[in-house]
Amino acid sequence: MLFLVFGFSASAQIEIGLMASPTIAGNRFIAEDRYNLEKESNNLYLGVGVIADYFFSQNYAFSTGVIYRGKGGEVSYNYTRADGSGSTVTTRGKDDIALQYIEVPLTLKLFTNEIAPGTLAYFQVGGSLNTKVAAQVNDKKVINGERVLKRFNIFEADVLLGGGVEFQIGESTKLFGGLTYHRGLTDIDDYYEEQFSDKNVSLKNNSVSLDFGVKF
Repeated sequence: MLFLVFGFSASAQIEIGLMASPTIAGNRFIAEDRYNLEKESNNLYLGVGVIADYFFSQNYAFSTGVIYRGKGGEVSYNYTRADGSGSTVTTRGKDDIALQYIEVPLTLKLFTNEIAPGTLAYFQVGGSLNTKVAAQVNDKKVINGERVLKRFNIFEADVLLGGGVEFQIGESTKLFGGLTYHRGLTDIDDYYEEQFSDKNVSLKNNSVSLDFGVKF
């Protein structure tokens, strides 16, 4: 917000654009080994949205936007425990998690000088505040009479690191392409905590995206 206010006060240049962002997404766990929580596979999604770069200096910009993006992957678990009566109970399963978020990135973009005529490289660092809008598990929106949407936490935050190249193709038109890593910071699901009766279990998103777009 400080960068944004400073940019407006200095009559900063504002560039608005459209972006398409194919994303390879999966999950990571923070949990004890005894639960055998494993990432089985990643999923491919498409993110789309509007971005805005607020330049407060020739080579520095505050970058934000509104992006609709899918996240989640396939995970499995297999946990055997004693039930107190001399026998054991096994909890196992495999979940294909598919989530949809509206993301608001809050990042700083650092641009180089021209590395070729009309061509700049950029580096991007910051975070993203995300709101869940849809959810499925194993291609189902309702399981055992309960909406899957309620299983997942509404808000998510992640750290964002990336870089790319920007090409000037007209007086005010630019094309860009880059690679971005999104690392989830917050627990997205309390389901596994309840399954294992362990409050220390957490599930977080991880994804890598290819970003392509045009700015005006």
